[in-house]
Amino acid sequence: MTLASPWRPAEPLVLASGSRTRRDLLAGASLPVEAVPAAIDERAAERQAGGLPPTALALHLARAKARDVAGRRPGRIVVGADQVLELDGAILHKPADRAAAAAHLARLQGRTHALHSAVVLIRGEAEDGFVETASLTMRALDEAGIDAYLRCAGDAVTASVGAYQLEGVGIHLFERVEGAHETILGLPLLPLLARLRAMGLLAF
Repeated sequence: MTLASPWRPAEPLVLASGSRTRRDLLAGASLPVEAVPAAIDERAAERQAGGLPPTALALHLARAKARDVAGRRPGRIVVGADQVLELDGAILHKPADRAAAAAHLARLQGRTHALHSAVVLIRGEAEDGFVETASLTMRALDEAGIDAYLRCAGDAVTASVGAYQLEGVGIHLFERVEGAHETILGLPLLPLLARLRAMGLLAF
């Protein structure tokens, strides 16, 4: 038996991202999804933003992604998302390699950082955006501990801004996590669903 989806429009929701995690979160909520990666240079977009604070930067990047894809999918409902990691006012980007990941973890260990996850919805000329924040405290780790984690995590350490995936072996790094799990994964699902519901796009 095929289960019904609460999604009302005839065409799927367009996700302006190539992130499998974000796509899986939407699909897990029984929403049909068409993933269309945005064709933007995030670091160039960040430089053009001119030193925005972390929450505003996350929203700026999510908007840039959503607008780029909305221009290629006119008339569709598009959701763009981005995430910024903030440590004491400084922004950390995805590490380029294992050495950069080790440096990230050396900075994060024993401290609390914030993950700001932004979402922008576009429907025709209308836009709606929001940011949700999670707070994560990493355990104190020595060089041997960081090296052991990197060996367990493998290439996945370059796939996220903090060099970890909380849904995987990265959970071992933390002593406290405050905030919605979906926010940490990069797509605050409950507030997104609330907005889709308010737009009349969901059956319940």
